[in-house]
Amino acid sequence: MSLLFSHCSSYSGQFESDYNYDVTIYRDTWGVPHIFGVTDADVAYGLAWAHSEDDFKTIQDILLATRGRLASVYGKDAGVNDYYVAFSSIWKHVNRGYLEKVPSEVRAICEAYADGVNHYAKMHPNEVISDIYPISGKDIIAGFLHRTPLMFGLDNAIKKIMKKKNKDLSLLLDSGLNTFPWNIDMVASNVVAVNPDRSDDGFTRLMVNTHQPWSGPTSWYEVHLHSEEGWNMVGGLFPGSPVVLIGHNDNLGWSHTVNSPDLIDVYALDIHPENENEYYFDGEWKSFGKTIVPIKVKLWGPFSWTFKRDLYHSVHGPVIKTDQGTFAIKWARMDELNILTEWYRMNKATNLAEFKSAMSSCAIPMFNTGYADKSGNIFYIYNGAIPDRKMGFDWESIVPGNTSQTLWTNYLTFDDLPQTTNPPSGFFQNGNSNPFMATGELSDISSNITTASGVETHQTNRALRMLETFGIDSSISKEDFYNYKYDLSYSEKSLMSEVRDRFVTEYLSKNSQNHEAINMIKNWNLKVDAHNSYAALAIMTFKLKFDKDKYTYNYDKILKRMDIAISRLMTHYGKLDVALGDVQRLVRGNVSYPLSGGPDIVRAIYSKWEKDQLIGYSGDCYFQMVEWDPDGNISAESINTFGSARQDSLSEHYNDQSLLFSQEKMKPVWMELDDILKNLEQAYKPGMK
Repeated sequence: MSLLFSHCSSYSGQFESDYNYDVTIYRDTWGVPHIFGVTDADVAYGLAWAHSEDDFKTIQDILLATRGRLASVYGKDAGVNDYYVAFSSIWKHVNRGYLEKVPSEVRAICEAYADGVNHYAKMHPNEVISDIYPISGKDIIAGFLHRTPLMFGLDNAIKKIMKKKNKDLSLLLDSGLNTFPWNIDMVASNVVAVNPDRSDDGFTRLMVNTHQPWSGPTSWYEVHLHSEEGWNMVGGLFPGSPVVLIGHNDNLGWSHTVNSPDLIDVYALDIHPENENEYYFDGEWKSFGKTIVPIKVKLWGPFSWTFKRDLYHSVHGPVIKTDQGTFAIKWARMDELNILTEWYRMNKATNLAEFKSAMSSCAIPMFNTGYADKSGNIFYIYNGAIPDRKMGFDWESIVPGNTSQTLWTNYLTFDDLPQTTNPPSGFFQNGNSNPFMATGELSDISSNITTASGVETHQTNRALRMLETFGIDSSISKEDFYNYKYDLSYSEKSLMSEVRDRFVTEYLSKNSQNHEAINMIKNWNLKVDAHNSYAALAIMTFKLKFDKDKYTYNYDKILKRMDIAISRLMTHYGKLDVALGDVQRLVRGNVSYPLSGGPDIVRAIYSKWEKDQLIGYSGDCYFQMVEWDPDGNISAESINTFGSARQDSLSEHYNDQSLLFSQEKMKPVWMELDDILKNLEQAYKPGMK
């Protein structure tokens, strides 16, 4: 196909009557799609097509999950998700508010994205596994309403109640609680920014560095979105999203890290002694609302079975009845339809004021957010839709549901949240840690929150190390910025250091065997570089938590893990002092590369023992290093663990970034069309390749 046609040329493909969008997809030499369209809707349509080419299976599974149709394809275990969809009243909220609450320009990109998925499904019927098509813009909004509460732990709250011998869900296997896409993993992340006063060359730099699973519904997909309506965004998004969720445009960039404000409350309800369908509230008995949830379950072959479950509602929210009592759950933004709207407006912001205005609705109910821009501004906020709760109740426990005193209706405002704009230090960081220590100086953070907000007070190892590197360097060069990002150490102040020392002391007082192993752990320098011959034994021995207060030291468990590590290393390598990179590997298709890094390291790598190796599965994934020079000109680099082809193992882009990732190197980000054309693999219209 000729590469000379303009991205503004008219669309004259055979499907013009069905999908009349003016968009061109440019794939660069890394397979990254650059979507150029006239309107934002054109771009959203092209994005849906391009992402479907690379990961239609995951997009389709997410659509099935959002529709509450997962069990009809994947069987009984997936029924928990389908019950959750009804439990959350997702479609009631979407059907009631889509036209009234979602702005027309957001509906336009949602409908266009849906058209892109529908077009792809029409052209690839062999990949379609359900009769859910055609989808509409409502499916896209519903997808955000479905996934976002799972990101802040609603599934865990429900699981705890289910374990109380739940009556309503007795036919849903407990194993179903852990099946895709119920397990929306939000692992960890880092974000750092330095302004011109803190850099040695007057540059502003931003580290966009989340730690997510390397596959599945929350794995990052890199894309460049460009329209003639002012959209020019490069970054990462999850399957099913028509907008970038982390990344940068010409003027500014941002990233998120997972935070854990208290966004969920569980209420114990007092049930009428003679009528189990009435509960006591503010001095009177109220009747539960009741709906019947049909869940279609695939059995085998063409056979399926639909079973029905009762779903109850109270003034607090949905209800679960158990042998131990009846409970209601209420969570932040239960009916919020503008989560996508907020991210879309962040995409199109051109300066700090517009970015803050986009975020001010707090429709996105969580995530620390770190920002930098071409004017040298940096901004950090502990974002959250935090309920404005009354004092006097233990909000971390189950609260009484018999009084409106516990039934909050309002949220803290954007200005109430912990934040700092252009701190005197010229620097901030966050590693899923204490927001008040973002710069290392408590006085830099403004806040108006109460103890009922559940804001973190701990420091992860990553936060400690970023304060010990970025935080103490008053003149940070570009080389420093990169070196600090790839830091491979545990802090002497970290939980790892503390637990290692305690375990070694206790072991030496109790045992006279395996001194080779314990001496290796004792003499380990707390680094996890690929050549380190003590690190493999150490990281296999210790399994810690980010929050020190949530970790319980257990000598016997650590000892057992060490013994297992010794056995594995001796069995498969014949020695204990094996280089970490020989044990810990990035495996993708036919390639296997060594990996430095470890749990809660700035260069985060999370791995699982499989057969004879530690195979990486999460941690550092898609990330960017973004900078603006003193004149406001932008340049950036990025890397992904594998490549743009998420499902096609025969594609060169299935794992073409893996070697660079292993070597702790990055690739350029191209934003200008001239640069894209110089590094072009192919250009085409959706449906015309």
